[in-house]
This record gives sequence, structure tokens and C-alpha cells, in this order.
Amino acid sequence: MEPGGESGCWFLYYAYGSNLLRERLLLRNPSATLCALARLQDFKLEFGHHQGRISSVWHGGTATIAQSPGDEVWGIVWKMNTCNLSSLDKQEGVEDGIYVPIEVNVHTQAGQVLTCRSYQMRDYVSGPPSPQYKKVICMGAKQNGLPSDYQEKLEAIETNNYAGPVPIMEEIEASIKAEKINSA
Repeated sequence: MEPGGESGCWFLYYAYGSNLLRERLLLRNPSATLCALARLQDFKLEFGHHQGRISSVWHGGTATIAQSPGDEVWGIVWKMNTCNLSSLDKQEGVEDGIYVPIEVNVHTQAGQVLTCRSYQMRDYVSGPPSPQYKKVICMGAKQNGLPSDYQEKLEAIETNNYAGPVPIMEEIEASIKAEKINSA
């Protein structure tokens, strides 16, 4: 059994970072569908640089989850096609050893417990995210209606004030604009 409670041709993926934002996930995984909002108990959200190296994609610390009794992380459960597993692993830097797939049990607002695949950064040095990365996480939290006190926590995260170009941010913004035009 692969992490993520796989059955047949789909699996559940628990997103807590930039993949909270639908447009970010769909850039690489167009078949993903929203399953539920969910809480991961006894973990906290952290940001860091794998082996002390700053992300070349986001120019700052990226999100991970760390065990922390009494804390909680809110996120989204996506239902994904198994054929997207390798592209998701690739996006998360699994082959480079940046993140490792883990299995987590999360609680939905309806009280269900779902077993999901998620990712955890290994061997990292804590460091703040870029404003662009933080913005994507906050947009995703808002888009999906995560609890307002959790959204406030996300809004309060300190950034590294990076002001240079972030090509993936431009891709995401272009995708959001295109959606607006298509749904107009």
C-alpha cells in the first residue's frame, strides 16, 4: 500500500502549502478534484531551506510540517489520479530528496478521518518564505475557506522580503486571469 490510502486509480493528497491554491496544483496536475478541508492534529507548519539551500523556484523557505503535540495544521484533501503521482512527487522534489512522501490521518470538518499522502521536508534549516510564496498559501487558504483564525496565523508569517522575479508566480497569476476571463 503506497502512502495515501490508494485504491484503484486514485489517491488522496493532503496539501498544506502552495498546493492549497487550486491554480497552483492544477498547473501540473489538471485532474485533481477538491475532496475536503481537513485538520492535521499534533503538527505545526514550518518553513525552511533543504540543506540550507534557498528554493530556486520560490526564493525563500518552503512549507513543511513538523510534529508538535497540541498544534494543528489546516489544509485541503485533493483526490488525484494515480497517474499524477509521479508528477506530484516531482513537483515536491522527491527524487532530489528534498521532500519525502508520508502518510497522515486528517480530520475533515464533517468528522471523517481520511488517510492521505502528504510530504515532509527532510534535513532543513528554518528560514522565512518569500512574500510571493506566502501570498500563494494565503490565497489558497482564503479560496478554500480555511478557518479564519488559521488564515490570520498565515497572514502573520514573516517573509524574507524578496522582491525579484518569481516565474511560477507569474504562471499562477496568468492562470487565475485566464479563469476569470473564461468564467466571465
